[in-house]
Amino acid sequence: MNVLMFTNTYAPIVGGVSESVQRLKTQLQLAGHDVLVVAPRLEGQPHREDNVVRVAAVQHFNGSDFSLPVPIPGQLIEAVEAFDPDVVHSHHPFLLGDTAARVADTYGLPLVFTHHTLYEHYTHYVPGDSPMMQRFAKALATQYSHMCDEVIAPSESIRQLLLERGANTSISVVPSGVDVARFASGNAEAWRKRLGIPLDAYVVGHLGRLAREKNLLFLTEAVTSALRQLPQAHFLVVGSGDARAAMYDLARQQDVADRVHFTGNLQGPALVDAYHAMDIFAFASHSETQGMVIAEAMATGLPVVAVDAPGIREMVGDERNGRLLARDDAEIMSQALVALSDAERRRTMSVAARRTAEQVDEARCAERCLAVYRRAIAAGGPYTHADEGGWERVRARLGAEWRMLRHRGRLLKHLVQGEWDQERPSWWPGRREGESELPPK
Repeated sequence: MNVLMFTNTYAPIVGGVSESVQRLKTQLQLAGHDVLVVAPRLEGQPHREDNVVRVAAVQHFNGSDFSLPVPIPGQLIEAVEAFDPDVVHSHHPFLLGDTAARVADTYGLPLVFTHHTLYEHYTHYVPGDSPMMQRFAKALATQYSHMCDEVIAPSESIRQLLLERGANTSISVVPSGVDVARFASGNAEAWRKRLGIPLDAYVVGHLGRLAREKNLLFLTEAVTSALRQLPQAHFLVVGSGDARAAMYDLARQQDVADRVHFTGNLQGPALVDAYHAMDIFAFASHSETQGMVIAEAMATGLPVVAVDAPGIREMVGDERNGRLLARDDAEIMSQALVALSDAERRRTMSVAARRTAEQVDEARCAERCLAVYRRAIAAGGPYTHADEGGWERVRARLGAEWRMLRHRGRLLKHLVQGEWDQERPSWWPGRREGESELPPK
């Protein structure tokens, strides 16, 4: 099978979507399939890449870690036609996601979309952030799903959320996979020695982008409170971002800054060793669709203390492989972290954590993704516009562009007019029986 993927984030960007796409690509190739990834051109990208096409992009959009792809119509024609894809997989509902929809429509290919992100939690990266922008982010992703043949949700709670929002009902749950064997063993002493953390100290860990949407000030408040109660405890933070300074300031105010350690971004064996330097993993984000770092931590054998949220509750079972806390309460999280300083109590949770991680091993998840591809392909036919002459292909591209503009224009019109009733406007597919639907794909 030839799989054409489109993603707005890719190596060398460190993040959940980037890692998910790279891991899926690798597993599909190991299973004998061909994959071509279309991604933005990025600073620091590898000089030589196999099966990757880069497009122009604005670097560090609005001061963020993200780059903004600038799709240019027609620039991918030769690459796409030479690759001869069987299915198109979009990992975003905008920018290169739009390009994916155009390609699928132009060539008569099935389009699969993975809803990796709760985009309403990321609108602060866009100038003019507002409640309307957040509603637009929800609506954009929901509307995009109706342009697709199949939708992938990384967790059951996200699937339910998408259905509540009126998304395409052809939704399959396929978690982003983790290389369980890779995280199973590492050097637990390496980072402790490097950072001056005693080998017998209790280490609370966290890994991820240090960004506003990750709820890190709450997390730091809870962890530093635990550190004040446990004089021998330390906090190990892996990642980088704008929230680092505020996290450090909060630790300094609590007089525990000397026991809070920042490593910056890590990859490869250094990343695995950092997980093994931890005794427990703390997480407080509400913006995840799965929480891939939680799966990595569990593959390491770490119990997880997290706040209940979509994408998290499927992984963390309270008092089974960690603690799942009902709400953002720093005192409750602090006490949970203190209680799990008991190594014996953590031991049974560690065994359960490893078993949980095995359920999202990346090879198993790639096979589930292939099943979605096969279903999308079987629902269509063998015909594509690539078989036609030049004029027919031009007509197909113009038709795809027109349908894209019609979808976007109708969505924007209703949002501007304030017709977004709760989660869906009156014209939304499936809202009420007998009402009009969006134009077909």
